Amino acid sequence: MSEESTSPVIPQQRDGDRKSTAAQPHWRADIEASLVVFLVALPLSLGIAVASGAPVVAGIIAAVVGGIVTGLIGGAPLQVTGPAAGLTAVVAGLVAEHGWRVTCLITVMAGVVQIGFGLTRVARAALAISPAVVHGMLAGIGLTIVVGQLHVLLGADSPSSALESMTQLPGQVLELHTVSALLGLGTIALTLLWPRVTPYLGPLRTVPAPLASVTLMTLASLTFTVERVDLPGNLLSAVHLPELPQAAWGSVLVGVLTVALVASVETLLSSVAVDKMHGGRRADLDRELIGQGSANILSGLAGGLPVTGVIVRSATNVRAGAKTKWSAVLHAVWVAVFSVALVSVVMQIPLSVLAGLLVTIGVGLVNLGHLRSAHRHGEAAVWVATLAGVLLLNLLEGVVLGLVVALGFAARRTILAKVQVIPPADGPGSGPWRVVLAGTVTFMSVPSLARKLGAVPEGAAVNLDLEADYLDQAASEHLLDWVEEHRRGEGTVNVREQGAPVLSELAAGGKPSRGRRIDDSLPASAAPWDHGMVEISSNGTVKGLAHGPANRGHRGHRMRVLDGVGTFHDRLAPKMRGVLSALREKQAPCTLFITCADSRVVPNLITDSGPGDLFTVRNVGNLVPVRPSDPGDSTLAAVEYAVGVLGVTTIAVCGHSGCGAMRALLEPNQDARGALPGWLSNAEDSLHRFRAQGGPDDADRLAEVNVVTQLAHLMEHPLVRARVDEGALELVGMVFDIGDARVRVLQPESGEFSLPAGV
Repeated sequence: MSEESTSPVIPQQRDGDRKSTAAQPHWRADIEASLVVFLVALPLSLGIAVASGAPVVAGIIAAVVGGIVTGLIGGAPLQVTGPAAGLTAVVAGLVAEHGWRVTCLITVMAGVVQIGFGLTRVARAALAISPAVVHGMLAGIGLTIVVGQLHVLLGADSPSSALESMTQLPGQVLELHTVSALLGLGTIALTLLWPRVTPYLGPLRTVPAPLASVTLMTLASLTFTVERVDLPGNLLSAVHLPELPQAAWGSVLVGVLTVALVASVETLLSSVAVDKMHGGRRADLDRELIGQGSANILSGLAGGLPVTGVIVRSATNVRAGAKTKWSAVLHAVWVAVFSVALVSVVMQIPLSVLAGLLVTIGVGLVNLGHLRSAHRHGEAAVWVATLAGVLLLNLLEGVVLGLVVALGFAARRTILAKVQVIPPADGPGSGPWRVVLAGTVTFMSVPSLARKLGAVPEGAAVNLDLEADYLDQAASEHLLDWVEEHRRGEGTVNVREQGAPVLSELAAGGKPSRGRRIDDSLPASAAPWDHGMVEISSNGTVKGLAHGPANRGHRGHRMRVLDGVGTFHDRLAPKMRGVLSALREKQAPCTLFITCADSRVVPNLITDSGPGDLFTVRNVGNLVPVRPSDPGDSTLAAVEYAVGVLGVTTIAVCGHSGCGAMRALLEPNQDARGALPGWLSNAEDSLHRFRAQGGPDDADRLAEVNVVTQLAHLMEHPLVRARVDEGALELVGMVFDIGDARVRVLQPESGEFSLPAGV
């Protein structure tokens, strides 16, 4: 969103004045937000550096470089970049194995990889990683931070691994440094309680909880001897340039890939989350990765920690009212100025206070809501496996373990079909059994299929609902063998396939297409009765395998209707019961839909609507009488009820191609008797208009003219005209081309029928 687009423009001002007026609110909002973010970022950056085993100044360098470079280059305008808790365990491991200066080189190389990610436009591909893996990874990192920083909080050094931290923690409790422990616990308590008490603190309510807790506990520690932040008097002298490793290049490359992947995924997730928090310009994820990579290159060269987009600082930035990228840039400037000008103040902060702050951050990464969400989607095991892997092994191995478990679950869902055997609702003998096969039905599903089909009693009537997107040879042969065996036992099997016939063709002796996949599958509510249905009776006769009117004599029409009702009860009724229950007492349709009685025109299908949306009138030729031939004309009664009682806001008149009524108008049968000739007299105006336009007889063109004419008939009704004049009612004309499955809409300006905008 441009700065000018969000501010009012006064026509009398000069261009320069307009720009100044537009920019001023943004600069003020960005400066105010940057100060708030700075107050949050400073203690977090120091604490993350300490927890990572890096020089404390590395956290400051990373905050400054990350904020400025990514703010200027990146594609997420309101995201704030800096050292992140999510990389703490990774960096700590690298420092322990390779030393700090080689870790800086790894940061530089990871930045190059990130720029490669951005240039190859793979940012959105990273979002394909299962959320359960990502959230499990964050939870594992959080617990790693907690168990490691508890040692620092108790006055000792943090062990090198989470497993060592957990095993050594009980002994460390017995040897705790009382003052350090009290300062750390006080920091935790203040950080958690500060948001609850700030409403009563007047001007202090704007102070962020991390800054308040660190400041107060630092003041409380001044009379005690505790270990504090160690910063050199001259920060520039503390800069450590990267160096090449002497050996172990394989381990270094693994570290590069780990830092690049974790930093990129955390950045992308943060960007997506921040986008949901504001209404401004959306993030360009590929450009954001280029910005993050550039920042990591410079941070590593300057001796800083690796950086990512950080959700805590970014959320603070949005809530503080930031408008543009300059808030993120300015927060880094304030970090640099404060660190240089007030280095002696920073050096008074106890390490146990920073440890307490990091413990609260680590606990915050363990979000049980994510676990509940994973459980609802059947992926709780993925979350747990990733967390355990990160905690007990290391970050990369934990993520790989989580991905393997996630892929295993996905493969299981893909390979194993859903098989249900449902007995009659009122007990055996009261109706047909129902067998449902859904998904990909392959040889892997045959054992489960055989076991469940064994529950169907011999001689029972069975409805076999096949809703598969793939049916392989092993599964189809097993089903056919079972059908044949069931037939020998005097049973019947009614196969109802959603989509192109697969089992039906085989049951009828046909040859299936090679590698049959159902690409033209239809919802059960849209497929005709004949679409992929076959009944195999006790004498082996195949019934009902049909795709057209020629085969309709194989089954009684009454049975077709009853079968349709049964399918509705089985498939649709359970899903629609809640919707229909809400409509039980009252309807409130928005549209009166007048269309032809032709069986090929399905109003709810061509308008993508459901129960309660359309008040539908169907008659031969979609006609609207100008005046009723008798006092009880059904169409006009429906118009009056829909407009006067239901208060519809739209009336649509829909004709269609291949209309028999239009052909009857063009080629009248002089010997015709009964009600039809009299009813078609309501279309005489349409025929006169059509003839006046000239041209050959064309029933489809007449159908268009007829729609226009019937709209004119509607406007002659006093109630309709009054509502249209009030602006409370709109008339719409449309024609359904059956062969092309396209609906063309009347354009009032041109009088032509064309596809709706955007189609």
